[in-house]
Amino acid sequence: MASYFMDLLWSLTSCLNYFPGSPSLKINSRSFKILRLLGEGGFSYVYLVEAAHDHQLYALKKIRCPFGAESVAHALKEVEAYALFSPHPNIIHAIDHAVTSEDRSDPASKTVYILLPYYRRGNLQDVINANLVNHQSFPERRLMVLFLGVCRALKCMHQYRVKGGPGDAKSQNKARRVRQEAARADEEAAMAADEVQANAGRNRRNRSRERDQEDVEQEPLMEGEVTMSQDGVAAGDERAYAHRDIKPGNIMIDDDGKTPILMDLGSLAPSPTPITSRSLALAVQDQAAEHSTMPYRAPELFDVKTGSTIDTKVDIWSLGCTLYACLVGKSPFEARSEETGGSLSMCVLGGDWRFPDEGQRGKQKATTAAAPCQDAISDDVKDVVRKCLQVEPAERPDVDELIGMVEGVIGRLPGDAQAGEEMEREE
Repeated sequence: MASYFMDLLWSLTSCLNYFPGSPSLKINSRSFKILRLLGEGGFSYVYLVEAAHDHQLYALKKIRCPFGAESVAHALKEVEAYALFSPHPNIIHAIDHAVTSEDRSDPASKTVYILLPYYRRGNLQDVINANLVNHQSFPERRLMVLFLGVCRALKCMHQYRVKGGPGDAKSQNKARRVRQEAARADEEAAMAADEVQANAGRNRRNRSRERDQEDVEQEPLMEGEVTMSQDGVAAGDERAYAHRDIKPGNIMIDDDGKTPILMDLGSLAPSPTPITSRSLALAVQDQAAEHSTMPYRAPELFDVKTGSTIDTKVDIWSLGCTLYACLVGKSPFEARSEETGGSLSMCVLGGDWRFPDEGQRGKQKATTAAAPCQDAISDDVKDVVRKCLQVEPAERPDVDELIGMVEGVIGRLPGDAQAGEEMEREE
């Protein structure tokens, strides 16, 4: 009976179909025991797993890639990006990954596994939820030190320079190999789907199968690819990237309690992106709707206009929303739309938000019940949020300006010496 229950439970979570009878699996040559589900969304699941050989804990992300709905190339974009920015103390890295064909009845369906570090403290959203339950608030100095670490992670992305030295080339080559692996896996899935549907087109598939590695590297740039966007960019030159999904749930907290770890780079996009046509505008808007969480999404991604440019300032906006959420308990536009009963998107597009203790048009000040507790938010911290949440991207600070602002705020908060020590350890 116990064995039947385990098989049923695993089948419901869609993870033991390929490894029946035991809550374990292999990633390449390493065996892992699945302990519990950490989270899920869309086609992806994240599990807490334990390595069989040393009992080390990891987070295992499983991404189902049914052909035509989710491609291996998009799923492995995360791994490609992790390799590109590694090592960085504030950006998560992938330990291992594998692409498998688990559903024998559907040869076109693939599953991607990404093995990641496990952080026992969880993410910023977990802290926000705990603060709301316990009627507590984030100590401002600790919060701003964490915020500074996220800014530094984004600086690495916003000002990424193409690597060219022997040491730097290692991560670059690793990222390129991930892209090539994804391309081959998608080709295999496409050919398998064609075989199931019809026998026509075998010559085309054979030619595709025979393409060598050099041909793969010469493919034209496709939406969402990471290292391919660097083609033609000289070593040392800038090839900036925007994360496009900054939110509390994507910021893990290292076991030391002071170091933020930015994760989930599946939404990463080259920056700037000139919007040269209506079709491109709609494509970017649809992509943002799918991959950029609505309460933290910048206004220019709600209504993408032809002739505009989408750049790294989308992340600055999301940082402002994230800082506000840590202070108040939810995104400024979630809070405002709930207060007014209006549309969240209209609040974003109109820049309609406020702090809980601020009145509007002479009305009585709003209650602070939405905040984790009654502690007042300092004017310096409020000013950081205000500068990030400018509707016009040009009016927001860039990442260097924001880092300077945050360092200044930390220096003025109580406990300057300890804050300075924490800032040094972050570097």
